[in-house]
Amino acid sequence: MNTMQKVENALADSEIKIGARGVQVYYGTNHALKDVDVDIADKTVTAFIGPSGCGKSTFLRCLNRMNDTIVGCRVEGQITLDGEDIYAPTVDPVQLRARVGMVFQKPNPFPKSIFENVAYGPRIHGLARGRAELDEIVEKSLRRAALWDEVKDRLTAPGTGLSGGQQQRLCIARAIATAPEVLLMDEPASALDPIATAQIEELIDELRSAFSVVIVTHSMQQAARVSQKTAFFHLGSLVEFGETGQIFTNPQDPRTESYITGRIG
Repeated sequence: MNTMQKVENALADSEIKIGARGVQVYYGTNHALKDVDVDIADKTVTAFIGPSGCGKSTFLRCLNRMNDTIVGCRVEGQITLDGEDIYAPTVDPVQLRARVGMVFQKPNPFPKSIFENVAYGPRIHGLARGRAELDEIVEKSLRRAALWDEVKDRLTAPGTGLSGGQQQRLCIARAIATAPEVLLMDEPASALDPIATAQIEELIDELRSAFSVVIVTHSMQQAARVSQKTAFFHLGSLVEFGETGQIFTNPQDPRTESYITGRIG
């Protein structure tokens, strides 16, 4: 059975949100990502694991066209969202990023108030018809990000004044305020302490009821805790993709087993 048959069988009982076929990424002459085929299910947490420089973050950035902003970067192949090619000439990357939100490794709140951090996206995308609707979106997003109770009495305070873990939850609230369908997270807890990391992991588990969540993590333990599907990347290739439990307990590829047991990476 080839890799794609395994992928399709694994997703037979789930709705496919994002599909990738034959994806190649080049940075100038450097062939950074080679022939990636993968299907990402809706309402599921999918983890991308692998050694540093293996291509997992590069592929993540393909899913909302963040690579468009990198000079000399070229993406080939096909990536679809709900069956539609996200690299088609008719697709507006700004609108795409409203549907496919992103949270980065380092918390990066805007130099604005807590309220304005969350209100920014809905305002520029015209999602609120007046202040009352905007207030509602901000409160709902902060509640979903498990931050409302901590900040509801200081919404006018600067977002940059929050703790690291709170800032990252604010960035998650900001990302989900535009009502995206997919949430991309690039090592969202790597800059946080263990308590804040546990809060983020708990939050990820709750968010999958509403979103397709894709997380890049350098921590295999984190991938095992939060994800239902895991993709292992190595040297620019997708080596193996499947149920998280199976990847960690019974990997099919010797390279996956070597990484999980600490022999490579």
